[in-house]
Amino acid sequence: MYYGCQLMNTTSPALPAKSHYKILDGLRGVAAITVVIFHTFEAYAEGSVFKQHLNHGYLAVDFFFLLSGFVVAYAYDDRWGKMTQWDFYKRRLIRLQPMVIIGTMIGAALFYLQAGTVFPLVATTPVWKMLLVMLVGFTMLPLLKSMDIRGWDEMHPLDGPAWSLFFEYIANIAYALGLRKLSNKLLGIFVFLSALFLMQYLLFGPRGDVIGGWAVDRAQLHIGFARLLFPFFGGMLLMRLGMRIHVKGAFALCSLLIVLSLAFPRIGGPQYLWANGLYESFCIIVLFPIIVAMGAGGTLVGAGANRLCKLLGDISYPLYITHYPLIYVYTAYVIQKKVPPATGAIEGAFLLITALLIAFACLKLYDEPVREWLGRRFLTKSTR
Repeated sequence: MYYGCQLMNTTSPALPAKSHYKILDGLRGVAAITVVIFHTFEAYAEGSVFKQHLNHGYLAVDFFFLLSGFVVAYAYDDRWGKMTQWDFYKRRLIRLQPMVIIGTMIGAALFYLQAGTVFPLVATTPVWKMLLVMLVGFTMLPLLKSMDIRGWDEMHPLDGPAWSLFFEYIANIAYALGLRKLSNKLLGIFVFLSALFLMQYLLFGPRGDVIGGWAVDRAQLHIGFARLLFPFFGGMLLMRLGMRIHVKGAFALCSLLIVLSLAFPRIGGPQYLWANGLYESFCIIVLFPIIVAMGAGGTLVGAGANRLCKLLGDISYPLYITHYPLIYVYTAYVIQKKVPPATGAIEGAFLLITALLIAFACLKLYDEPVREWLGRRFLTKSTR
């Protein structure tokens, strides 16, 4: 997803610095933390969405796509006269790719700790094949099911959430190739049709939810594009139309809405899948744009709130892209050892703390220095 939607300060005369939407930075971090907690709860769901306690945490990906479209349009819409398509691609690669590489490396380092009945292919996967999958993962090219090394048919089996970055790249390429040139009217029509495409799947599809998008087959790619198109390009339209909602305490209110919407129980049961589909349609098409409009229109009061939102925004992407190898290990341990929820909650809290520390270390010791060096090396002075 996710996303890679953090605003980048640019300091050259040709591309003057733009201010951050600080509340949106903070909300991205809140959603990323909620994702980690959601994934720890999945270990106790027995493979059923109807037994998941933090049920809609996966909708954070759709929220990330919306944020990404909003911020990409904000950061780049008015810069194309001073920037080529290749300049844009380089900037996005520098922003996103370093953490993809480190997330994949962490996944490789922890891979064989996950061997067992939960991931049956791990124990039989030779080291050379795992290393080959790692090298392909560095490129973000999706792996076919024939190259699966875990048993979950993931296109990025060492770091599952990288699937959303694959779709993020597709959206960025589509934006640069021509969708950025659409008038607001044409973009609005495209967004409307994308909403219908999403709702058709949610209300009349086989699941009643948007879970999926991480495998290379017709059904999973259908889900992936349904999840991508409305949020990303809806975010673009939201920014272009200048839709802002001004409320007091916007960060606290928006954070509460995100957490509640992602933790909301499954609706309807197996007999009424459409009911849950209706809830998810509401979240993605109505609620999330309102949250972003409130975040973009809100202001932060006090240095503490500003520092908190900056920290949350800074660690959100590293946290999202590096936490899942820990989840693989945790899930295998909980299921195989039949760990009771009370004990698992303590260990899950330790996992969250560990994931936050790893994300912060990756940010400061790797991501920021590497991006700074890549910017000096590959971006001209006029496009930094």
